[in-house]
Amino acid sequence: MKKNILPIVAMLAILFSCGLVNEKNKGKGFNLFTVEDDKALGAQVAAEIDADTENFPLLDSVKYKEVYDYIYEVRDNILNSGEVDYKDEFEWRLRIIHDDSTLNAFCTPGGYIYIYTGILKFLESEDEFAGVLGHEIGHADMRHSTRQMTKMFGVQVLVSIIAGNREMLGQVTSALVNLSFSRAHENEADERSVKYLCPTEYNAAGGAGFFEKLQAMGGETPPEFLSTHPSPDGRIEKFNEHKETLQCTGEETFKTRYQEMVAKLPTQPSGTPRSGRH
Repeated sequence: MKKNILPIVAMLAILFSCGLVNEKNKGKGFNLFTVEDDKALGAQVAAEIDADTENFPLLDSVKYKEVYDYIYEVRDNILNSGEVDYKDEFEWRLRIIHDDSTLNAFCTPGGYIYIYTGILKFLESEDEFAGVLGHEIGHADMRHSTRQMTKMFGVQVLVSIIAGNREMLGQVTSALVNLSFSRAHENEADERSVKYLCPTEYNAAGGAGFFEKLQAMGGETPPEFLSTHPSPDGRIEKFNEHKETLQCTGEETFKTRYQEMVAKLPTQPSGTPRSGRH
């Protein structure tokens, strides 16, 4: 068995070394995974999530075609800003999870993005949604997930997945879905959100709206959210600072058409919203 794995490790070492000198990887931190690894791993994880209908009840993209068309249009506005490094390399596929109680969105490697109906209904305007979506795109574009996995698992995880270890893939999927990014990574994703929106018509600080609403919740803000993320106060200020620094001029919120989209989402028994990773 060891003789079979050693050539794989040697091959991966060559791939990793190539990935580390990739021009687009400059400034993105140490990462044992290549861009191709991000794409392959993301596709595998997405297949795992899509098949787990109990934990991830996805809205049907045919039945809710108008909603999906809308969120893909917002995605395209961001991708066409000219600021997304891996615009043409990553998938940037969107899926909506029908769970009104969760204020969350997450992105796996390679640009597979999942958005909960809870956060869609929590937000009030298109610029806020674009800000949140830009934040998730930023995590993938900066390759935060595989940078975190480099620290958590190292080379062993990729060797194991290549060898067909389904149990390891399941563990990786769970880790990615529940991954808490460092404060530095969250700040980088916030900065990216502003950078992506800056060339568009949107208010480039739209992502601050999510945190302004969390702040307005006061004591209802989940303590576990604040334990792993910079405070809403600090992030709101940073969003606006980045907008000013980049001299962004867009101010559109497109509130009416956003709320028209939200009205097309399915209803669900109300409960206390819980905030997840964002």
